[in-house]
Amino acid sequence: MVIKIMKTINSTTITQKVKELFLNLNYNIPDDITCALQHGLEAEELPLPKNVLTQLLQNNQIAAQEQVPICQDTGMAVLFVEYGQNVTVQGDSFSNALNDGVRLAYKDGYLRKSVVADPIFGRVNTDDNTPCIVHTDIVPGEQIKITAAAKGFGSENMSCLKMLTPSAGLDGVKDYILGAVKAAGPNPCPPIVVGVGIGGDMEKAAILAKKATLRGVATPNQNENYSQLEAELLTEINKFNIGPAGLGGKTTALCVNIEAYPTHIAGLPVAVNICCHACRHGEVVIS
Repeated sequence: MVIKIMKTINSTTITQKVKELFLNLNYNIPDDITCALQHGLEAEELPLPKNVLTQLLQNNQIAAQEQVPICQDTGMAVLFVEYGQNVTVQGDSFSNALNDGVRLAYKDGYLRKSVVADPIFGRVNTDDNTPCIVHTDIVPGEQIKITAAAKGFGSENMSCLKMLTPSAGLDGVKDYILGAVKAAGPNPCPPIVVGVGIGGDMEKAAILAKKATLRGVATPNQNENYSQLEAELLTEINKFNIGPAGLGGKTTALCVNIEAYPTHIAGLPVAVNICCHACRHGEVVIS
């Protein structure tokens, strides 16, 4: 009989890594977003959208140089965790370690605390931007991979979900996604990243859509059918003339990312999660 020795990770290590992750993603725009904004600037022909994109790029550069937040809405902390099945956390609980990391990042980094303890009654601020939202998958291995987002609610409020029936077909899916983006208009601070989740059940589609916003803007779906659909939807969205900051132009969206999952024979769930131009995301592997 082979006895497997578990990999031990101290909870304080997790807390520190999460703190560093949220400080970094609030101060530094990912390279893929910067490249997409630059590409949009080069594609625009009119002065106004060019000016908006130039200012966005300058703002991001200043934030990185001075280590200050990219945006005043420093978001709600969302974490997608791939937890290695051969890992055990020593010290505090894994949940507490994650929340402590978020708490320290928002306190020490002077990031705006935007979480209220109850969504209806009182809406009293928790004063530390916790609790965070955690989606965990147990995977093989001896490490913990955390992919995180600081999700602002100007864009989150424009997200939506619909339980289509199979009879809606591909055209129905397209119409729903395009309609959601058009209805959002300038509210989510375009240019936007459009995350789409198709399949599963109600909550799975929504989680897929959120996770899709964290995929690189230049990384198409590996399935050819979905990668073609992503490209088609992006082209159609950029014909809306919503443009940067909603002031018109060719660059309404930087990308459309779709994630799909098997679903029930009677269902066709579709979720759209919209993210603003400050698509703050990052990842860390703890081993």
